[in-house]
Amino acid sequence: MFFPISNSHISPIYLAVIGFLIGVLGGFFGVGGSFIAGPALRAVGLDWNFAVGTDLAHIVGKSVVAAKRHRALGNVDLKLGLIMAIGTMGGAEVGAQLIQMLKRAGNVNSVVSVVSIAIYVSISSFMIWEAWRTLQYQKKRRGKGGGVVPKGDESSFSHRTRAIQGLKLWPMISLPASGVKGISLWVIIAVSFIGGLFSGFLGGGAGYIRMPMLVYVLGIPTHLAVGTDLFEIIISASYGTFSHAIKGNVDILIALVMHTGAAIGAQIGAISTQYFTGPKIRLAFVPLPLIGAAIVIYTLMTGHKL
Repeated sequence: MFFPISNSHISPIYLAVIGFLIGVLGGFFGVGGSFIAGPALRAVGLDWNFAVGTDLAHIVGKSVVAAKRHRALGNVDLKLGLIMAIGTMGGAEVGAQLIQMLKRAGNVNSVVSVVSIAIYVSISSFMIWEAWRTLQYQKKRRGKGGGVVPKGDESSFSHRTRAIQGLKLWPMISLPASGVKGISLWVIIAVSFIGGLFSGFLGGGAGYIRMPMLVYVLGIPTHLAVGTDLFEIIISASYGTFSHAIKGNVDILIALVMHTGAAIGAQIGAISTQYFTGPKIRLAFVPLPLIGAAIVIYTLMTGHKL
């Protein structure tokens, strides 16, 4: 099928399947799925600027569906999501401007490819280390007869999280829905700005950055981090879509075809989270950015489409 805005030929079945898979992953992990969508669109010949902008556009609708389901399950901290929107929009605009700068320089594809590989591999490496350590600690405690291991959201990184929460940088706010008694507003803004930056630069809602940071930096329980991130993605992806659209980086027809599959997958993924504990959700997340990195490496090294 020919898409005139981006001047590309892509199978609509391919786009719908990719959308469905991203919907499932997004609903389950609270991510926009750009670590899959961006590379998948790039692999069929779309330039990175279109892959980034179009991915943002399709993610808005998918995130609405998934966030609504998570809200019904009690997995959304609205206060946190609204506060994060401030930093996210600022970061998204900076990321979009960087894409424009690279587009004018003529090296957008190579630079974004290298950055995406580095980010995806780094995130997966850290999360497999943390989630594996947490599960091993729980197993060891069972073996020593340490009683019932809590079914809550334990993390081997929690001592660092408590240290961050202990930073007394005014103003301090509480997040009752997430069980956080006090944390600096500036820490939340920093986390959301970084997420927005990667959203504007690599596409999607940047949940692959923000969801881990919600857990490890802010100390938000994994299930709440998933739902809250999806709620925040609605805001950040909407702003990012608008910013990229006025720069000519959005193929809305491709986005609509992808959304047909994503809307179904998002509900399946959201419902599935209630059957898994926090550490297992985080461990299951690990391979996903690596898949995205592998696709980008293949495209970068061979210059071939899939």
